[in-house]
Amino acid sequence: MPNILCIGQAGRLQYEALVFMASFNRFHTDDTFRVFIAEPQPSPLWPDDPRMSDHVREQLIAMGAEILPFESEVFGASYPYGNKIEALRLLPKNEPFIFFDTDTLFTGSLSDVPFDFDKPSASQRCEGTWPIPDLYGPGYHEIWASLYRKFKLPFKSSIDEAQPVEYWRRYLYFNAGFFYFNDPHRFHDLFLKYATEIRDNPPDELDGQAMFPWLDQIALPLVIHKLGGSREALPTGFLDGQITCHYRALPLLYARESQAVIDILEEVIAPNKIKKVVKEYEPFRRMVYQGRGMKLRAIITEDDLLKPEEKLRKKIKNRKFWLR
Repeated sequence: MPNILCIGQAGRLQYEALVFMASFNRFHTDDTFRVFIAEPQPSPLWPDDPRMSDHVREQLIAMGAEILPFESEVFGASYPYGNKIEALRLLPKNEPFIFFDTDTLFTGSLSDVPFDFDKPSASQRCEGTWPIPDLYGPGYHEIWASLYRKFKLPFKSSIDEAQPVEYWRRYLYFNAGFFYFNDPHRFHDLFLKYATEIRDNPPDELDGQAMFPWLDQIALPLVIHKLGGSREALPTGFLDGQITCHYRALPLLYARESQAVIDILEEVIAPNKIKKVVKEYEPFRRMVYQGRGMKLRAIITEDDLLKPEEKLRKKIKNRKFWLR
């Protein structure tokens, strides 16, 4: 079975890691999976200490997590999302892995997911956040084609011909909230190479396009395509569905997820040994323990849930419910 990896560091992520582990243990009661939490260490790339608090780290270990300290060599504070790229090298070589963003809640068992680790894939619960083509071009096709050309990858086979030309879903694109493969070191090497080369020497077609925070999601489709993966490699409805929920922010969880997901969240962080630590973080304290999340849920309409996430976030912020 695969190794599980997420990132834990000072601030929000260490508390999300506690919720991650609490929900993981709710549905995984044996030693089938090993859960690794990678923790960046102080280094010149971090102006502040990125390590978790001692009592949080101790609680995670007590819950069965294995902490993997690592020193950032490439990204650090300038691009914290790069932690997920650099940390892959810490996992056992030639063993399948699944990376999850720490803001993931388990709602079922990974044993029920039909993975084929020889064919990597990633989360398709995403919107067309990158690129944002200019009115006069280049368009989606030219931008993505330039990246495949840069790394000498076949472009045509990555296209979903069922989707309209210049519609973002026609082009391979994922959310980096989870991804998997049969060897973390091969994945790391390609991911790091593509991300740094895009950052340092992007094709001309990317002029005017925002690199941050999208760099990992720009490089990820290229990695998956190079390694023989695809959008169809994992049937829909498992991850980011019945087995996991990538909530990203607590207000979004309460606004748009099912009541069953909310019930699991509130159940797994109710025990006192978890509660006394998690409530240190204001969003969990106010949204979960003080009931503000359910007050938010009461003002969300079906029409709100049909709108792009950006508009949903705006409503939450306008009503003073946004906490992260």
